[in-house]
Amino acid sequence: MTTMATAAGTGPVVPEAPEVRETPEVPETEIRRHELADFLRSRRERITPEQVGLVRGRRRRTPGLRREEVAQLSAVGVTWYTWLEQARDIQVSPQVLDALARALLLDRSERRHLFSLAGAIDPAPGTECPSITPALRAMLWQLEPIPACVQNSRYDILAHNRTYGRLLCDLDAVAPEDRNIMLLAYTNEEWRSTVMDIAEVTRFLTAKFRAAMAEHLAEPSWKALLKRLETVSPEFRETWLRHEVVGPGGRSKIFRNAYVGLLRVETSDLWLGPSAGPRLVTYVPRDEETHERLQRLQALVLADED
Repeated sequence: MTTMATAAGTGPVVPEAPEVRETPEVPETEIRRHELADFLRSRRERITPEQVGLVRGRRRRTPGLRREEVAQLSAVGVTWYTWLEQARDIQVSPQVLDALARALLLDRSERRHLFSLAGAIDPAPGTECPSITPALRAMLWQLEPIPACVQNSRYDILAHNRTYGRLLCDLDAVAPEDRNIMLLAYTNEEWRSTVMDIAEVTRFLTAKFRAAMAEHLAEPSWKALLKRLETVSPEFRETWLRHEVVGPGGRSKIFRNAYVGLLRVETSDLWLGPSAGPRLVTYVPRDEETHERLQRLQALVLADED
């Protein structure tokens, strides 16, 4: 047994306790600046030059846009924008944030996150995603009677054609902030009654949502959606705890539409940029009977508009 040395007449020598140094707390404003810098960088790197009308060039090594290109598109100085991505302590006006949101093609959720990180009030909170161009809306209409919509990675429905608007429920009757695939699949009874084998479909959707969320764990809009789903749906809570994941991709689906009956479709995703961005989702008929019924559905929608 090891014994501790003693000083004469003083008993055991007790070693001094090591000095405990408290780690200085990082100010919230500094955390926000770094989060904002990382967010801007990630969104810049996902956009191709062609998406914003720029020429790629032969010797391009930067993934996505260069800083100077974002500065040019936003009408701000290159040095100033560089400082912003370096998390320097600089002031950012709502007007500049609005310009950056448009240049980086942010959707509603991403735009809200941008202004939240900057601690600014959005002057135009209802602004639509810049990637939903008039040409894209025209293409959605031209695809009819094939149902089609544009979704972001959080499964918000950013735009849709008229046939899609009546495919699973009366989507126009749903508040814009509730037009989210996850919310509809777990809380909208009309939607749920249209989907055949809803338990399997919601399990599959939840696995896709969990996989997608891995890149957005710190983002308030994603955390808010997750909390809302856990609050309103015990079924979602149970499915979420399985920790299942599956990558993006299309699959065959069967719907029992309230207006025209059984529909057999194949979904396909057409990415409008890198896979972290919005995508066009189409529901192509798998047989002639479904095609004819989708034509009938389109005719019903058009008749309601007259």
